[in-house]
Amino acid sequence: MTTSHAAERSGNGADRLSGPALQEAAHRNLWLHFTRMSSYADGEVPVIIRGSGQYVYDQHGRRYLDGLSGLFVSQIGHGRKEVADAGARQGGELAYFPLWSYAHPRAIELAERLAGLSPGDLNRVFFTTSGSEAVESAWKLAKQYFKIIGQPGRYKVLSRDIAYHGTSMGALAITGLPGIKEPFEPLPPGGVRVPNTNFYRAPDFVADDLEKFGRWAADEIERAILREGPESVAAVFLEPVQNSGGCFPPPPGYFARVREICDTYGVILVSDEVICAFGRLGYYFGSERYGYQPDIITFAKGVTSGYSPLGGMLVSDRLMEPFSQGTATFLHGVTFAGHPVSSAVALANLDVFEKEDLLGNVRAHEAAFRATLEKLTDLPIVGDVRGDGYFYGIELVKDKGTRETFSDDESERLLRGFLSQALFDAGLVCRADDRGDPVIQLAPPLTCTQEHFDEMEQILRDVLTQAWSKI
Repeated sequence: MTTSHAAERSGNGADRLSGPALQEAAHRNLWLHFTRMSSYADGEVPVIIRGSGQYVYDQHGRRYLDGLSGLFVSQIGHGRKEVADAGARQGGELAYFPLWSYAHPRAIELAERLAGLSPGDLNRVFFTTSGSEAVESAWKLAKQYFKIIGQPGRYKVLSRDIAYHGTSMGALAITGLPGIKEPFEPLPPGGVRVPNTNFYRAPDFVADDLEKFGRWAADEIERAILREGPESVAAVFLEPVQNSGGCFPPPPGYFARVREICDTYGVILVSDEVICAFGRLGYYFGSERYGYQPDIITFAKGVTSGYSPLGGMLVSDRLMEPFSQGTATFLHGVTFAGHPVSSAVALANLDVFEKEDLLGNVRAHEAAFRATLEKLTDLPIVGDVRGDGYFYGIELVKDKGTRETFSDDESERLLRGFLSQALFDAGLVCRADDRGDPVIQLAPPLTCTQEHFDEMEQILRDVLTQAWSKI
């Protein structure tokens, strides 16, 4: 460490970088996730140093409305001292112990609480530390379950086109985004794609009837199972609202038909709720909102509102049963799964949900959120506004009449060359994404109300108007 760097470290009893030294260290040592590092070669890395309520603040003191809840995570907002304090208390009592052959009180209490909140007979909780690990765990469980019950040929998993289910190798095989899979191929075998539920881009023969479109999309799952051979298919992985591509809600009847198909062919239905659980859609679990019963729910993100890492899967009694007798063991584990501090934080987070009725807040205000965002449809660049709860995507188009989208080069210039930075500079954290057609995604903290919706709409209106003038 040089003398100049040392001089720019802050106090508070810790050896911390500040000022220009912080930027120098970021450029020199930090590798950002899913980030084109060259984009910061000649500029500052955005450094967020503090959060309070619905807002975060950077190293220069600028304030930003967190319209993405960090990364679909910060359900209760930032700076909740009671949640942070719960983690600190637990750290002083028992900072760590594994769930490998042992248990600790907070993991037991959290498992009981989550099982009580979950739909149906999802009474067993297997903890992880992230969403990718949760998805990976669910596929591994499905494979081993079928081996134990005498159906060893079942290993394939169906998931939807351009859906994102994680970045570990198994989860990546389930993910339906070719661009982020190709660098790591060959992936584990067994990933099979089916159509998503983007009604805005529905095939012509079902484009005029939402329910007919939903039936077709669900029936495509049955057709895929029959093509692959039912004896080879272990599971179907579906998000309640598909994230990647820009928030695709399920058409009426879609999940009822999917559940029927899975039952017919003995396939496990996994509801991937890493984003959709814990209030994002106004319920603890998205499957509740849409009235279907999964065999497994995967979760992460909102379970702690980001105050500590935690993920997991809720598993039905049926899938647990073969592992509850004899010598059968689920041969899988994660060092930090169900971490005592994270479990304590999750319990405190759920206390905030109950005390402040955050699910009720989402349900009370979601119509106003939608209506505020739909004001943007008067802009020539806005083709579609879709989503549910506090989870929306705004699809951008080159021609509203024909729904013509942008070319890859145009998307590059529009999203990365202008929109991402312009929205941030205007004070809004959101996602401008081209995994699929170009969209802007919004998923604000569940504490937001009309004043925050108006702020989002005004920033988006100003920046999207500028973007159209540059096309």
